[in-house]
Amino acid sequence: MSKQSALSVAVIAAVCIAVSGCATSTSSSKASQSAESSFRAGEELYAKKKYADAVEEWKKVKESSYSPELSALAQLKIGDALYDDEKYIEAAAEYENFRKLHPHHESSIYALYRLGMSNYKQIGTIDVDQTPVKNSVTYFESFLKQYPTSPYATEVRENLADCRLKMVQYEIYVGRFYFRSEKYPAAIKRFETTLEKSPSSPANDEALLYLGESYTLSGNRPKGKEAFNRLAKEFPASPANEEAKKFMKKNF
Repeated sequence: MSKQSALSVAVIAAVCIAVSGCATSTSSSKASQSAESSFRAGEELYAKKKYADAVEEWKKVKESSYSPELSALAQLKIGDALYDDEKYIEAAAEYENFRKLHPHHESSIYALYRLGMSNYKQIGTIDVDQTPVKNSVTYFESFLKQYPTSPYATEVRENLADCRLKMVQYEIYVGRFYFRSEKYPAAIKRFETTLEKSPSSPANDEALLYLGESYTLSGNRPKGKEAFNRLAKEFPASPANEEAKKFMKKNF
């Protein structure tokens, strides 16, 4: 190859490298602008409570490879938008995925708090599936164990107490079903288990009332009286005591 040909090849190669570098730089710049633009657009839509549209914008950021930090923040924002749109199942999934993908992120504490709240918001009436209650207890207990001094801790403790009360009320609800069906051994088992697992629950006055009645109607009056005495001792101001007195007057 002549010197002139060799020089031409070198020049062409240099030009190609330069063009390639410019293209890469331009592409990176466009990706940056696009991700940042979508993130800002999401924030504007979120402020206007256009949650579904905000989610779509943040999904573009989340799926981009521009910035891991911005993608993580976008995922958290998606969870918030879904939460505020009352789509709690979807919101819970986003918060949970955020914690799995970014366990050491500074917002992991917030994600766990919102994960618990997303389940708490799904709690329905006492006669429906109680899974959200159980999940809430799990997440709230985990939160308090890891972050007992968090600014969210007070609210979490209050919600946890409410969930525990609901769990007791559900057990009493099921126990009452057995009681009314005259399946007294099954009812007794429910009430005894409830009292054992949640000895300080404010709903235990009702559990003791039905336990006393169940024991009595099953033929075990001594155990029935024992439950009524405990009711009077532990809940002296409860209206359940009047019901217990009426029942005892009729059945003893």
